Amino acid sequence: MKKFEELVIQRGRESASLMGQFCSEKAGTVAHIANTIVKAIRAGGKVLVLGNGGSAADAQHFAAELVNRFLMERKALPAVALTTDTSVLTSIANDYSFEQVFSRQVEALGREDDVLLAISTSGTSPNVLKALEQANLLSMVTIGMTGSDPGKLSPLCDICMDVPSGSTPRIQEVHHMALHIICEIMEIMLFSHGT
Repeated sequence: MKKFEELVIQRGRESASLMGQFCSEKAGTVAHIANTIVKAIRAGGKVLVLGNGGSAADAQHFAAELVNRFLMERKALPAVALTTDTSVLTSIANDYSFEQVFSRQVEALGREDDVLLAISTSGTSPNVLKALEQANLLSMVTIGMTGSDPGKLSPLCDICMDVPSGSTPRIQEVHHMALHIICEIMEIMLFSHGT
């Protein structure tokens, strides 16, 4: 059991170190993302969020924090996770391809004043890239969250938040933290008097 205790300590230190590095290096990017989403919401837009696997869970979590609440009692904010409607996802995958499961939804729901937040640890997920391409065709604001190698994702994004790591679990941990910070900044900007 001792070796597993050591593993816990090692992973905790890795995660904490990466989170500290990320916050030091990317504080401006995280604040810029929050401000960009706030501007879109103030202009009457909404947020569409997507990702695969663990990133799909992060997309759902982020949308839930906006629609329901994060830390403040306040009105609901317009956000939709494109990862949750199994009938839509499976019909698109069946009739077209899995690569289009998000882009078709962006085509249906996205508007010029909206934001697309695309989460991909690898930066290479074809369905995420196609969604960003569709969002750009609609003149939506595009935000990407990825790892140390943004791959093909970065050129498709107005803002790209890359985590300086190649480890999927560590990248996802930082994404989760960053999304919480974005929620907190947004609530302060939208609902605290004098900001």
